[in-house]
Amino acid sequence: MSNQPQGGGGAVADHKAQPRKWAILAVLAVAVFVVSIDSTILNVALPTLGETLKASTDQLQWMVDAYSLAMAGLLLMSGALSDRFGRKRLLILGLLLFGVASVAAAVSTEAWQLIAARAVMGVGASAFMPGTLSILVHVFPEDEREKAIGIWGAVTALGVVFGPLLGGVLLDHFWWGAVYLINVLVVAVSVFGALVLVPESTDPGAHPLDVLSTLLSVIGVTALVYGVIEQPHFGWGSPRVLAGLIGGGVTLVLFFVRQATARHPMVDLKIVRNTRFLGSSGTMAVLMFSLTGILFVLTQELQLRLDFSPLLAGAAILPAAGALMIASPLSAVLSKAIGTRNTVVVALLVFAAGFGTLAQFTKDQGYLAIAVAMVLLGIGMGLSQPIVNDVLMSAGPKEQSGLLSSMNDTVQELGSAFGIAVVGSVLAARYSSAYELPGKTAASHSLGEAVVATQGMPKDAAAATVHAAKSAFDSAFSTSSLVCAGVALLGAVAAMVLLPARLRTPGADAEAEQAPAEPVLAV
Repeated sequence: MSNQPQGGGGAVADHKAQPRKWAILAVLAVAVFVVSIDSTILNVALPTLGETLKASTDQLQWMVDAYSLAMAGLLLMSGALSDRFGRKRLLILGLLLFGVASVAAAVSTEAWQLIAARAVMGVGASAFMPGTLSILVHVFPEDEREKAIGIWGAVTALGVVFGPLLGGVLLDHFWWGAVYLINVLVVAVSVFGALVLVPESTDPGAHPLDVLSTLLSVIGVTALVYGVIEQPHFGWGSPRVLAGLIGGGVTLVLFFVRQATARHPMVDLKIVRNTRFLGSSGTMAVLMFSLTGILFVLTQELQLRLDFSPLLAGAAILPAAGALMIASPLSAVLSKAIGTRNTVVVALLVFAAGFGTLAQFTKDQGYLAIAVAMVLLGIGMGLSQPIVNDVLMSAGPKEQSGLLSSMNDTVQELGSAFGIAVVGSVLAARYSSAYELPGKTAASHSLGEAVVATQGMPKDAAAATVHAAKSAFDSAFSTSSLVCAGVALLGAVAAMVLLPARLRTPGADAEAEQAPAEPVLAV
């Protein structure tokens, strides 16, 4: 590739002409941080919102799900658009839409208004999220890219962890709308930084966007995510869940058929069949499935078994954040020493060890055992995520980095959604089977319902019910942790088979790697 700016109207200049690349990274990190925070900050505000807006349980759930559903469904389209019309342009437009919707959310007086605002926030996030990673690919040279992506990934994970903490602090001192108004300040900083520092980039060879492919991708991903997020509330056999899963799956099959026949496909199937993409996307799905799934059940363990407050339960996850911050920069060093594949495999084994530690946890061990598990999970995530992101972004031409980034984001969203649904189902099924008292009462459904069911019971009956419920939950938590450990181990095996031994050869010309020489699976 030439060291001159690319053609095609506003393509970014070569990374060697970007002396402010670390400042650009800071701007993009701030942008991705607000998306990550917003995925979890609402959780601690739900009880307050239920009282203030008189929201039903279904409405509270949709306050959470509307954001994820809108973002996941539009990510692929947004990534493709950013390659064609400018990654900086989509970044700024998405941030502005996100900020305006945050203001609307903060001043909502009805539940439906907040749900609608959250959906628009998801649309804004889908527009700017792919650009936060794809711009890095154009700004940083190969020898610094892994470190930059490591910082980007660490910030993403930290936002998820700090969301509940920040929400708890804001709710302690301000009214509930503050959890959204904080977004406005972050968006303002990000937009200003993007305008001043971030260079524009496009794919000069991009063809017009295939409309049918776009529609199929939006409908397919949205339907699939809808089915997954509704599963915990209605069960796998529910008509609406089956309609979402089957309808989404069939539509995505049609999407890939269209990619094979369209004159100008939205996604080059050579990328999808590239072992770099298969290995990295599979590993990313494993990471997000296991981590999101265990956090879903761990918060219940901390609050219902260890009697932590919601804010303290959020703080209990901080050792994972600290370990991740330390491990992420070290991933590039370890990768150079032992190779890409070996680093990811080692990281996944450490990741699995964290889940194994949780599987052996008993209340008598106290929080220290959980803290050790959190450190192991943070190390595993920190060592693997930067490398996996880097490998995935190398699975196709740099000119299609917006699409590659959106594919990465979509995999993460799907992995997270399936993690909550599957691990949550394992928890519920194991709890019911391990509950030893006779009769299918409310207490046999969950530990929370068991505690509520004891109100008004005779003292002896209440004590027996609580004891049976806690024993059942301990067994269910252990089983859920083992499932996550098993998935992590399967991910390690897949990484060993699919990931390259080394992503790049030290000293090789960075720009020579336009088309990865990894095997492409035949169809």
